[in-house]
Amino acid sequence: MRAPIGDFATATPAPDCLDELTAPVADAVRAWQGGVPAEQILYVDTDPRWADTATFVEHYGRDLLERSANCVVVAGKRAGETRLAACVVPSTARADVNGVVRRQLGARKASFAPMETATGETGMEYGGITPVGLPTGWPVLVDSAVIDLPYVVIGSGRRRGKLLIPGKALAELPGAVVLEGLGVA
Repeated sequence: MRAPIGDFATATPAPDCLDELTAPVADAVRAWQGGVPAEQILYVDTDPRWADTATFVEHYGRDLLERSANCVVVAGKRAGETRLAACVVPSTARADVNGVVRRQLGARKASFAPMETATGETGMEYGGITPVGLPTGWPVLVDSAVIDLPYVVIGSGRRRGKLLIPGKALAELPGAVVLEGLGVA
């Protein structure tokens, strides 16, 4: 099938290529219950050397810069306890960790989680973390600008491959909280 965005050779409905996804992402696709059918979540095979946003858009289409989102794991701390969450922001922005994120988590301090924590807790590869398939109970903070996109390019759980997902489906993820101004330029 032809991808709805970008210059990809093919796009495959995620339920038809579960072996290409990490276990937590594949499990989330299998259990998908959102208003957007799981078949509208598409997997595209991409070279892991081009997983990072700048090189990715150079290779697969400059128009994807405005249609891509990054998912980062953050840690909020309060009274000696740490709470992990994910932030999904446009690739042209960065997560407002010290403002919006900190307040949303009710934390005294918030920061990006260390790589070992992010990969260990999610079961995903660094540089490919996706909001699809995150641990139960995690808040998934999603910038409202991402929700408005017909399709968004996000990680697949691995550096190889990406998911193309309708923006509105991200608002249906378990633990999703849509926030204005989560991503700042």
